[in-house]
Amino acid sequence: MTRILIVDDSPTEIHVLKTMLEKNGFDTITASSGEDGIEVAMKERPDLILMDIVMPGMNGFQATRKISKAPETASIPVIIVTTKDQETDRVWGMRQGASDYVTKPAQESELIKKINTALAG
Repeated sequence: MTRILIVDDSPTEIHVLKTMLEKNGFDTITASSGEDGIEVAMKERPDLILMDIVMPGMNGFQATRKISKAPETASIPVIIVTTKDQETDRVWGMRQGASDYVTKPAQESELIKKINTALAG
């Protein structure tokens, strides 16, 4: 089963994404900060990561950059899922190594389509 790591500091957002993904047949693991996200990604090697941006401590841009640069996790696609809806944020996220960018609240059909596209490589 495809495993997706959800990195978000909001328990509500984690619940919404987890429910959406599990309903569509994905297995989920979670982390509540950028630092935890990197640690879990290194240990668990998920098939894909959904990354929030605005989090205390290390933000999602920094965590995405670390994950996409580390040899152990560089092959894992990261989709940024955030409330930041400016084009400059999207461009910056892609420059950090994200494979896609989704604005919250994530629409289920759009998110699942982007996940499947990222997983197809």
